[in-house]
Amino acid sequence: MTMTFSASAKRVAEAARLLPGGVNSNFRMGISPTPLVVDHGEGPYLHDIDGNRLIDYYLGMGPMILGHNPPQVADAIRKQLEKGLLFAAQTEIEYEAAALVNKLVPCAERLRFACSGSEAAQAAIRLARAATGKPTILKFEGHYHGWFDNVIWSVAPTADTMGPIDAPAHIPGSPGMDPNVEAAIDVCVWNDLDRLRDRLKKGDVAGLVMEPIMCNQNVIMPDPGYLEGVRALCTETGTVLIFDEVITGFRVAPGGAQALLGITPDLAIFGKAIANGLPVAAVAGKAELMDLMVSKRVLHGGTYNAHPLGMAATVATLSTLADGKVHATIARRGQRLIEGFRTVFRDHQVAARVQGLPQVFHVTLGVRDPIHRYRDQVMADKAGYVKLTTALMGHGVRALERGAWFLSVEHDDAVIDATIEAFDKAVGEALV
Repeated sequence: MTMTFSASAKRVAEAARLLPGGVNSNFRMGISPTPLVVDHGEGPYLHDIDGNRLIDYYLGMGPMILGHNPPQVADAIRKQLEKGLLFAAQTEIEYEAAALVNKLVPCAERLRFACSGSEAAQAAIRLARAATGKPTILKFEGHYHGWFDNVIWSVAPTADTMGPIDAPAHIPGSPGMDPNVEAAIDVCVWNDLDRLRDRLKKGDVAGLVMEPIMCNQNVIMPDPGYLEGVRALCTETGTVLIFDEVITGFRVAPGGAQALLGITPDLAIFGKAIANGLPVAAVAGKAELMDLMVSKRVLHGGTYNAHPLGMAATVATLSTLADGKVHATIARRGQRLIEGFRTVFRDHQVAARVQGLPQVFHVTLGVRDPIHRYRDQVMADKAGYVKLTTALMGHGVRALERGAWFLSVEHDDAVIDATIEAFDKAVGEALV
C-alpha cells in the first residue's frame, strides 16, 4: 500500500489564504503530489502531518549533512540559547566559527558571515567590482547564485531560448526584474576554456562566479584541466575568481570543492551544510580582497549576521566534519546507492544517467551519455522524472524533482537498501 498525503495537501491549500501558494519559497511550490507539511525530522527521516515516515533526500535542499536534528548541533544551540538571542555585538562563538572555516577552507584568509547564500554572493560581487574597478560579472549557463536580480540569469534556459553556444542568451529568471541590471552581467558556457578565454580577454570582467562542481544542474564535474585553466585565465586578466560553494562547501569535503579539486579561488561563498540547517552563510577569501570592507569601506552589513545560535550550530557542525570521517562514510554509502540506481535502470531497460559524487549526485532520465555542460541535458525527460519522484513518495522516499540527491551520515546501510527497493518499485510503476 502506497502512502497518501491528503492532510498536507489540505493544509497547504488552507494556508494559501495567508501565504502565496501556501509556502514561503517558490522552490517549495508545485511539488507533486503536494508540498509537504512536516511535523518533525530525525536522522534520515521526515514525519509529515499525514503520519508518514519518509526517507529524506531533500535534506533541507542540501544543508542536513549530519541528518535531521543531530544531538551535537541541537545541544550547542540550546547551550547558546541560555546566553541570549541577539546582541548587536561580537561573541566568542563567532570567532570560534570563523577559526574553523579558516582552518578548513584553502581560500579563507578572511571571512564574513551572512544569513543566506544569496546575500553572500552579493558581497562577493561587490568586492570584485571594488577591487578591479570593472563593471561586468560573468556567470555560466545553468549555474545558480541566488535569486537576486543581478545574478538570476540563464539558470534554466530552454532549448529554444538559450541562443548560440558562442553567445548564450541572457534569460531572466523572473518577471519583475530590474531591466537595467542586464548590462552588468554576461553569460558563458561552462567547461569550455577556449570560449572563456575569448570572453575574459575583452578586459571588462570584474568577477567570474561559478560553481566549481555544477550541482544545481546534473552535478557536472569540471573537465580535466578546466579549473586549472580558469584559475590561470583569471590571474592573467585580473579577474576575481569566485567559487559558489553554497552546495559543495563542507559537503563534498571538509574544505569544500576547492580542497577536493586543488584549485583555490580568490573568493568563495558558503551556506547550507556550514551549520546543518541554521540560516548561516559566509563569504571568504584572500585577505587583500576581504579587507576592502575596511580599507575602502565596501559595505557589508546585516542585523542577523553571525547570529549566536547559528554560530553555535556552525561550530558543532564543522567540528564534526573536520576530520573527514563523515565524508568517507557518506562516500561509501552514497556510491552503493548510485550503483543500486544504475542497476535498477539497467534491469528495467530505462535510459537514464546517474552522475556526480556520493555526497550529492543527480539522476537524469532520457540521457545515457556523460553530461559535460548544461546544454547536454536540455532534452532530458523532466516530466518522466516528476512521475518517478511522485511514485517514490508513495513508497516512502522523498527526492527532489530537479534530480539532485543529497545524503547525510544518518543514511545507513539499511536505509540505502530500503531506498533501492523503493526505487525499483517506483521505476517499474512510473517508467515501464
